[in-house]
Amino acid sequence: MIQAKFVKHTFDFKRPSGTSRGILTTKDSWFLILTEHGKKGVGECSILKGLSYDDHPTFETTLRALCDQINTGQALMDLTPWPAIKMGYETALLSLNSAMTYNLFPSLFTQGKAAIPINGLVWMGSFDYMKEQIDSLLDREFDCIKIKIGAIDFDEELRLLAQLRNRYSASTISIRVDANGAFGPKEALGKLDKLSAFEIHSIEQPIAVKQWQLMTDLCKKSPVPIALDEELIGVFDFETQSELLSQIQPQYVIFKPSLLGGFSSTKQWIDLAEKNKIGWWVTSALESNIGLNSIAQWTYTQDLKLPQGLGTGSLFSNNIDSPMVIRKGCLWNDNSISWREIF
Repeated sequence: MIQAKFVKHTFDFKRPSGTSRGILTTKDSWFLILTEHGKKGVGECSILKGLSYDDHPTFETTLRALCDQINTGQALMDLTPWPAIKMGYETALLSLNSAMTYNLFPSLFTQGKAAIPINGLVWMGSFDYMKEQIDSLLDREFDCIKIKIGAIDFDEELRLLAQLRNRYSASTISIRVDANGAFGPKEALGKLDKLSAFEIHSIEQPIAVKQWQLMTDLCKKSPVPIALDEELIGVFDFETQSELLSQIQPQYVIFKPSLLGGFSSTKQWIDLAEKNKIGWWVTSALESNIGLNSIAQWTYTQDLKLPQGLGTGSLFSNNIDSPMVIRKGCLWNDNSISWREIF
């Protein structure tokens, strides 16, 4: 019979990272560990404070109850309201049933023969700090750069974009921006007009969530393609998911499996997006290398058309050593590097 336990681990950012929800210095994850007949499976339950649907005081109590149910052979609770736990359990089962603990979706990617193009991420901060990050990404040969905006004066952010675009054309460097819902309803279209001068690939979540009609109007009028992100969080019902995409008709949607309830739930979103002819890509949500590994492997098995958001593995000073490496703007598996077991 399968036995279950979990281990909590706190990861430290190498450098405080700015978001619209504040400055991040640490990140907690819970690792669900399943064992059976001497074999082990590991899945990461990762939440983002202030963003995850299951960022709740009873999160750890719920995870402990799930382990008790597994260990005693009881029927398992409905994990739909607990997307991070659902993701961890799904990946732990995949890991347990795989030939190797961390090879969940064998492919050319896991063999180290193919890579996943990714965007380089620029965190919020001062003008100089953001410029420093951009220069570092360009030096590392990224050709798709995602810039989080909303932390400094908007005119300063425009100046930053102007500097980048003056150096590199849109055919050379693709620019994505992420507003995290920071634009007010009355100012949003005006700001989008100003951003359009820099041939922006897309903007994530320009306004706050649950303003469907306003977002619908923006997607029709915006000169910059709009990508929904936070708008998907907590929307578990298929009918509501379908209604959301068919009404708003964004140009893109962005999927974070840890926030949506795992790969099966994310695939349901992908199918709906493609039915509505909406582009998409997958993004990690500050998981450790264990969670990032499973997301990257699964993402590679999908029909990739755009750079993915899977470059967060190097953010922590105490991450779990893994074979994943970033080279020339792509995520690779370097199988000469071994996993460092910590459980």
